[in-house]
Amino acid sequence: MKTKCYSVRLESLIQISNKCYKAIAFNGSEDLIPVSQVFGADYDVQKSDAYWISAWILSKKNIQYSDKKVRWFDSESGSMLPDITIEKNTPEKVEQLCKEPNAELIR
Repeated sequence: MKTKCYSVRLESLIQISNKCYKAIAFNGSEDLIPVSQVFGADYDVQKSDAYWISAWILSKKNIQYSDKKVRWFDSESGSMLPDITIEKNTPEKVEQLCKEPNAELIR
């Protein structure tokens, strides 16, 4: 099953038991997050630590987060699913401007 996750920048993410993390955001808000809802670190972020956390648990918690960076994860394996966008391009029909060939271009 697919799980929608957000990249959340945290000041610290401390494992307090086998089933629970304590997440502390930069604004001082903190909350407990289940281990099963943390899908690993986001290595694209350089300046601070960021983690992939499921979107549905973040909406219920009191943690500061942004929904700008979204990825889908496989909830059974915990691996990131490929980001695929399919676009169908239909070319526009263009009418011919002149029906007769240009006399200057004929040899």
